[in-house]
Amino acid sequence: MAADPRITNAAASAMCDALVDRIDTGGAGTIKIYTGTIPTDADTALGAQTLLATLTFSATAFGNASNGTATASAITSDSSADATGTAAWARIANGSGTTQFDCTVGTSGEDINFNTVSFVTGAVIAISSMTVTMPKT
Repeated sequence: MAADPRITNAAASAMCDALVDRIDTGGAGTIKIYTGTIPTDADTALGAQTLLATLTFSATAFGNASNGTATASAITSDSSADATGTAAWARIANGSGTTQFDCTVGTSGEDINFNTVSFVTGAVIAISSMTVTMPKT
């Protein structure tokens, strides 16, 4: 494999669609927000992290990608956070609960950005929009 590949928009879109379409398997997928250190990779089991909130994708999680970017359909909020803690990362799973990818959480410059990462038990946790982008370079 090339050390510095540059792929076409069509290839990036196909790769993005292949990833986000996996979220639809087995029903509506989820975004689970956790405290603690993000695992080494998405195949690593959870450790001492605490589940703070679970949000649910629409039955069709994302529309078709364009130029390597797919935009999420509506995401159902968690109407009552499970625990109090500092959100640090998220695990995206399909409707069967199989992990598809992990991503960082913060207030700026992270994969998922909230207005605060200080979650409180019982609070509403919402994501107003989400995109997944396959880099072309």
